[in-house]
Amino acid sequence: MLAELAACNAALAVITKTLQHGKELTTAGKAVADFVINKDALATKATKKKHSIWTKIAPGGKEDMLQTFMALEEIKKQEDKLRETMQLYGRAGLYQDWVRFQAEARKSRQAAEKDRQLAIEHLKENIMIGGAAIAVLGIVLAIVVFIFNARGI
Repeated sequence: MLAELAACNAALAVITKTLQHGKELTTAGKAVADFVINKDALATKATKKKHSIWTKIAPGGKEDMLQTFMALEEIKKQEDKLRETMQLYGRAGLYQDWVRFQAEARKSRQAAEKDRQLAIEHLKENIMIGGAAIAVLGIVLAIVVFIFNARGI
């Protein structure tokens, strides 16, 4: 959680400096991507912790949830500052483009994650089929060996 927050802080600092120096947001592309990825990772971790049974029964679960909430609030404050910076120093419509970019990046990451999960499921299915085929082959081979031994061949 702290790593994601630190990465978001660093990325926002780069983005803000880039805009204040009159450059386009595209020149800070890596920082933009880092910010979006880490913000989503932090939000995903918060959601997982919120719905986890271990958070409810673990002794330190509530404090950890508070830390996550405060980290998300810090990011929201920084996004507000970034919005102001974009509106002051950026071109017209830059903030709307930023929001659109975040949405598209989030959708593409979700699609990639879904594709990855499907590939994992497909791989598991193929491994199970291969294991079943090997087991059947082993049983057939054992029966053949038993028959040859019974006949004395």
